[in-house]
Amino acid sequence: MIVGILKEIKAEENRVSMTPAGVEVMCEHGHNVLVEKNAGKGSGFADQQYKEAGAELVASAKEIYERAEMVMHVKEPLPQEYDLIRPGQVVFTYLHLAASEKLTRGLISSKAVCIAYETIQKADGSLPLLTPMSEVAGRMATQQGAKYLEMAQGGHGVLLGGVPGVDPGTVVVIGGGVVGTNAAKMACGLGAKVYLLDKSLSRLRYLSDVMPKNCFLLMSSPASIRELIKEADVVIGAVLIPGAKAPKLITREMLKAMRPGTVLVDVAIDQGGCFETSKPTTHADPIYVVDGIVHYCVANMPGAVAKTSTMALTNATLPYAVELADKGWKAACQSNQEIKLGLNVVDGKITYKAVADAFGLEYVAADTLL
Repeated sequence: MIVGILKEIKAEENRVSMTPAGVEVMCEHGHNVLVEKNAGKGSGFADQQYKEAGAELVASAKEIYERAEMVMHVKEPLPQEYDLIRPGQVVFTYLHLAASEKLTRGLISSKAVCIAYETIQKADGSLPLLTPMSEVAGRMATQQGAKYLEMAQGGHGVLLGGVPGVDPGTVVVIGGGVVGTNAAKMACGLGAKVYLLDKSLSRLRYLSDVMPKNCFLLMSSPASIRELIKEADVVIGAVLIPGAKAPKLITREMLKAMRPGTVLVDVAIDQGGCFETSKPTTHADPIYVVDGIVHYCVANMPGAVAKTSTMALTNATLPYAVELADKGWKAACQSNQEIKLGLNVVDGKITYKAVADAFGLEYVAADTLL
């Protein structure tokens, strides 16, 4: 198969979908890999490294879309790419379609086979291609929350870890999955008082065994969120419903109960955000203030630590990319339920129910197309 590795064009996105080591593995499996020039530059991988790994360097995204049977990105295709995608072409990347009707309709029109990293799912419910970036984003969420608590950044001037004789800051993490657990670990490590909320009692029992003593586990409910945000210095939104829009857990009205200068970090912004007042921001312009509350809603947080993120992402995506290239998308989906769950749009039809439900569009079961 001819596989194309595209240069990311989203603002301040420095990751790349495959390292030179990953390209070498693909070539060992007999596949031709096209890499857009400078695709790996932001992650510290030179064109020469890709060439030595067996890739063919290509001057433009247009040529990759014209030649490749499967194209790989990190982030979703942008509007200027919609017309480049060919019918039947496999698009393998993070899509987050439930958060963007424009992208969804663009991919429907393309008649491509669109496989989303974030909905590939194992039998135990885990999301193997979302996990590495969730680990990065969770850890970064605490770092960013601590940074924007500084008064020079618009926060109310609290040091999360405190000092002897002074109380530490309070961090509320909503969602006890991979993002939330990593955010809470980082906050605990700084010495903050941390509340970690989740709706699963079994998850809370597990977390109670592994989290530090300064992490307090609570059942998530509207009432518990309303009470905790009153004393919070940082609130981290880390909820996820696979493939679906994130629920709005903090309304604008609730901001009035919070102290001015409190920081909200919305890691769920890729799926529409879990705060009513959230809107996507960029690394160049990461925050804004609503009713005195600082909002950090960067949609590609791991892009700021691109080298770590790219290596972690390739570790996770490469086995699936190899299987798709070795077998073709249909056979791969027929033999691997995890990949089948990644199908979001096929030949103009939505094959992931949460995406269809988000926009009131028709859902077609993937099995009928295999």
